[in-house]
Amino acid sequence: MLPSPSSSPLQPPTLYNSTNLRRKGDEDDNRCKSSHPWLQLPTPPTNTKRPFQEEDNSPSKRAKLTDRYESRLNESEETLAERAGMRFRRSACPPLSMARNNLPSYNPILNNTRPILLSFVSSYQSDFFRCDSVESGSLTPPYACSYSHSAKAGRTSHLAVSTEEGAVHIFNTRKRSEWDPEPVRTTLRPHDNGVYDVKWSASDSRLATCSADRSIRISCIDTSQVLHTLTGHTSSVKRAAWHPSNDSLVCSGGRDGMICIWDLRIRQSNALGQSPVFNIPDAHESLTPSGRRTKQHTPKTITNLIFNEGMNLVSSGSSDGVLRCWDLRFLSSSTIRSTAKSKRFTPSLCTPTDPTTLHGSRRPRGILSLTEGTGPSSGLLFALGADSRIHTYVASSLSSLPISFTDPNIQVNGSFYISSAVSPCGEWLASGGGKSALLFDIAAAAKPHARASPGVELKAQTGEVYAVDWADGMLASCADDRTVRIWRPDVDVYRRCLEDPDDYKWKWSWSVSS
Repeated sequence: MLPSPSSSPLQPPTLYNSTNLRRKGDEDDNRCKSSHPWLQLPTPPTNTKRPFQEEDNSPSKRAKLTDRYESRLNESEETLAERAGMRFRRSACPPLSMARNNLPSYNPILNNTRPILLSFVSSYQSDFFRCDSVESGSLTPPYACSYSHSAKAGRTSHLAVSTEEGAVHIFNTRKRSEWDPEPVRTTLRPHDNGVYDVKWSASDSRLATCSADRSIRISCIDTSQVLHTLTGHTSSVKRAAWHPSNDSLVCSGGRDGMICIWDLRIRQSNALGQSPVFNIPDAHESLTPSGRRTKQHTPKTITNLIFNEGMNLVSSGSSDGVLRCWDLRFLSSSTIRSTAKSKRFTPSLCTPTDPTTLHGSRRPRGILSLTEGTGPSSGLLFALGADSRIHTYVASSLSSLPISFTDPNIQVNGSFYISSAVSPCGEWLASGGGKSALLFDIAAAAKPHARASPGVELKAQTGEVYAVDWADGMLASCADDRTVRIWRPDVDVYRRCLEDPDDYKWKWSWSVSS
């Protein structure tokens, strides 16, 4: 039993971190004096025997640790492998990513998940969906796709796909056998024109759709009815973003260069629908060094919006190459203008051995797609530019990082329908562009001296792939051949495809190393 603090010595010894060992020379050191009683407890004596206790055979007695795991020592290798497989299926990320959190620094060998990306396959029968027209028996090209938050968390995998004729198909992309019928889909028709973007609310109970009819419409998933019609743009609406935790706050950006913010709890009606509570006109106009508009004023399309929890909004423009962060807590145009911080996107100079050399060009280029990281890539922004490169930025300061990702198969061609997405585990990034979808390993993007690994190509569709999105354990890609493909990692199928490609090419599509 330890003595009371009153009988403790007045000069406590200096202790090692997490130990109670004395350091040499502390007996005569007067600098370690302290008036805190809890620091003045002496070191307990060593080799002290515990008092004898009579044996207790009551059922409440705790079993020994060796008896607790003695039964597992005799388990077969098959049982242990099955137990490990169950742990792998329950995890959101591969086991390799779990060990990465305990590593002190980036290791290009241990931290490389490229072999997992190479195992992505897609079945022609169970991972294939068509975008049927609601007016005729033909097919219609998809414009955008978005997985629900529930699908990203590993639950029901609902995928919303918007089409050219204003419809939204909600597919259930769960894994099924080759001959199982397609699960029943839900089809909404909120618009009569093309839907450029579709986003799920935080509770997955509502869908926000942006259309060429200059409106944003909020639809209820359960009733398939339109709850709100939001108007305020003077041109086509390109992007929408929900608040991460509030189903009543939504913002949008259009070709008129305006950003609108709506609070669905406030009814401000006009002749066509509900008006925004606040808007930012000409959010990405060209400014002089003094902060004034240039003489040649042309609105720039808002290509991307990211709504943060702290009421900050990050936006990108079509041709100015600028990222801007808006503090929405200030509800006056003059104040929000002065508090907006921006960074110009200029492509970095490439080495002469790089096949995508820009020949020293540093002119501003548009940002086609913008997505934020999570997990190991949290705090980063990934911007797909018109130079066919994916650049990395720090979200808090909008400053650029030296690492960027590219692939010879990325061919943006100035298209503003191309999207990119980060996986729920935060380790992989998928991008459209060209005749295939591209995958990149971004887990070490924030590490010092990190190098970008080559991309992995997913080629199964005959048209241009431009819309992609992730769920837990799967990736969706949409192409203008009017189809949607689902990709999943499957090492066994991938190995069989490589061993007998002539036979499996009629049933499966698999990844290709770039």
